[in-house]
This record gives sequence, structure tokens and C-alpha cells, in this order.
Amino acid sequence: MAFSRSLRILPFLKNINREQLYSFARTFHTQSVLSSQNITFEEKPEFPGSKSHYVHKLEYIQPELLEGIPVYRVMGRDGKIVDETQDPKLDKDTVIKMYKDMTLLNTMDRVLYESQRQGRISFYMTNYGEEGTHIGSAAALDPRDLVFGQYREAGVLMWRGFTLDQFMNQCYGNAGDVGKGRQMPVHYGSRDLNFITISSPLATQMPQAAGAAYAFKLKKNDLCVMCYFGEGAASEGDAHAAFNFAAVLDCPIIFFCRNNGYAISTPTKDQYKGDGIASRGAGYGMLTVRVDGNDAFAVYNATKTAREMAISQSRPVLIEAMTYRIGHHSTSDDSSAYRSVDEVSYWDKQDNPISRLRNYMVSQGYWNDDIEKEWKLESRKKVMNSFAAAENRKKPNPEELFHDVYEEMVPHIRRQMQEMKHHVLQYKEHYPLEHHEKMS
Repeated sequence: MAFSRSLRILPFLKNINREQLYSFARTFHTQSVLSSQNITFEEKPEFPGSKSHYVHKLEYIQPELLEGIPVYRVMGRDGKIVDETQDPKLDKDTVIKMYKDMTLLNTMDRVLYESQRQGRISFYMTNYGEEGTHIGSAAALDPRDLVFGQYREAGVLMWRGFTLDQFMNQCYGNAGDVGKGRQMPVHYGSRDLNFITISSPLATQMPQAAGAAYAFKLKKNDLCVMCYFGEGAASEGDAHAAFNFAAVLDCPIIFFCRNNGYAISTPTKDQYKGDGIASRGAGYGMLTVRVDGNDAFAVYNATKTAREMAISQSRPVLIEAMTYRIGHHSTSDDSSAYRSVDEVSYWDKQDNPISRLRNYMVSQGYWNDDIEKEWKLESRKKVMNSFAAAENRKKPNPEELFHDVYEEMVPHIRRQMQEMKHHVLQYKEHYPLEHHEKMS
């Protein structure tokens, strides 16, 4: 007798619910129809780790035929709000601060870039073209949220209150540097501003950030972790480990990808075949959005909502901010070797985050040419004053090399410090001690 017929004649099945009936039917590995209730039972895959249904026609997923992930924006290139419902309604003072920080960062970049070219500092990385990703995201975070940067997030620190003096001191590695001159230029960090010190190896901050977010989850402190990285870093194994750990452990973290088109000299077309970095989010089970990184308001909205979801739902969120790196990758790079002047000029003139925000401010009556001229003079003066002060400060005491290795200096480290002092004093004609703070 067919199983479906036997169901109709067995009295004890009359009052069981759908879930019980489906479980019963599945036990016999068949499909049944209870015509009196019009219930259709479909056999479904029970493999762990997938959410699927069976098909009986062989078809492959063809990624090149899939529609691209959309890019969320609030402002057009002319600075006009495209959809009023998406206007973040930021107050005038906040908008002006966003603009001033973006342009101050731009001015600082120009001065320090030239400083490196003149041999005054050893290395520098500019932020041209990516200012909107920094300021838009930083403005949406809580100052207590922990930030793991890559190496092009100076604007985040600036928004949080890192001063021009602190930027300059770090790049010069002088006695005023909070890092005590131990890091190469642009490797900023600030315990007071909850910004983890940047390190050179690519993507190492990502699994660290996932771990910190897990700690936040255990603490239930209503804060999240923000982890910045570039699309090039997403090709590192550490990125995939971080995504997976954060998703599986339900960590309150925002992974913020600055997709600026190039990983040093490698364009995106040579980095990956898929649709950017956002396409990987769903694969790891993360909430994901792609945003116009040259639109500070869009970045603000995306980060604000991502933060709310990361904390309230205790889960990771991936934001891919589409932007363009107008400057060279660093002072060790010459981007003219792998991209045209016309390409760079287009992004600089036609789709620049600073000019877009300025257009909005002008339309709102917040800004005009006279204010712009006055601010340019003021901002350059501020940068040059900090630049001059940093250049004139002495280098750290050489003894600082041996401090902070352990909580308390152990005997063999103390012995090494004494040997260094003896050597330097014995051959002091070879060491410019007058440029350093005095040793004890």
C-alpha cells in the first residue's frame, strides 16, 4: 500500500500537527500529500552548513551574469540630496567640522608629503580622495568604540581629537611622539582616543579586531569595534580568518573596506574576479552594504546603522566604501607608472569628496568663497606652525629603546641599556647626542 494512502487510514494520525506529520513522513524518505488538508511535503537537503533546496536541472551559478551590488549614496556630485528621506539632518556645526577636518587633513598631507621629498622625514602616505570615508565613518561612531586602522585613516584620528602637533611629532619621531619614536611615520596610535597603533604588515589588524569585538560581546558594554582595511588587504588570509571568526562568534564589529581601486600598483581587475569585497559578506553570513565613499553623508548613514545593528544584534557588518586613491600609494610609489594622468584628474576634479561636501554647504548657506579663502589661510598656518615645532623638537632619549619591553625592566634588558650607554659615550663623536633628550 502506498504510504500516502496509509496515512489516510491510520486513525492515530488524525490529530497530529504539521511539524509532527512532516517529521513522520521524512522518516520514510518520501513525499506525501494529505489531500484533505492540501499539505505538500517536499524533501529538502539536510546537509549541515547550507540553506538550500533541491533542483533537478543541472545549472551553474554564473557570477558574470549576476547584477552588480548597488552603491548607496545620499548626495549627487553636485552636492544635492538625491532622496530627502536619506538626509542625515546633521546640524550646521557638525557639517562644518566634517568639512574642516577633511580639508585640514588635505593640507597636512601636502606639507608632510613635501617634507618627505625634502628628506626631512623618511616616509609618508597621503589620504587624497579618501577623506569622505574617514570623516563620514568617524562621525557616526561613539568615541569609546575601539578602532583598528590600516594606514590610511588619519582622518578618523583627526575627528576624534588627535592634534596637528601629535601628527607631526609622530611623523618626525621626536620626543613629543606618544609612541616615543619607535614607529615609522604614519603609524599612529592613541590609547586616549581608543585607536590601536597601526602596524605595517597588511591585514594583521583584522583578526585582532575580531578578537577585541568578541571581548566587547562578553563585556556587554554596548560598544563596537571598527576595523578599516583596503581591498588589497582583503586578499590576505587574515581577512578571511577575521570574517569567519567574527561571523561565527557573533561579534559586534564593523569591517570597513576602503576600495580605492588599487593595492599599491595592482588594480582591482588583477586582484579579484568577483564583484568587489561586498560580495564576500553574505558568504560569511555578514550584513553587508556597498556605499559611495566619496559621499560623506552616505558613509555616515551606513556606519551609523551598521553600528546600531552590530551592537543590538551582536553580529558583524561589512561596509564596502567605493572611492579612489588620488595620490600615490606612498612616498615609495610612483603611480604614473601604472595609471594615466587623465584617470587621476577625472576623480580629482569630477568626483572629489571635498568638493561634493562644499557644494552641499554652499547650497545650505553654510559656506562661501570668502569663508573658504579665510579657512585655507588659517588651516595652512596651523599646519606650518605644528610642522615647525615638531622639526625643532629633540629626538627621544636613547634609553627609551629599552623601556616598555616588559612592565618592569628585567636584568638582561637593563644590562643591554647600560652597554648601549657605555658604547655611545665612548664613541660620542659618531652619535649626535645634542639632538636627543639627555640620558640619565
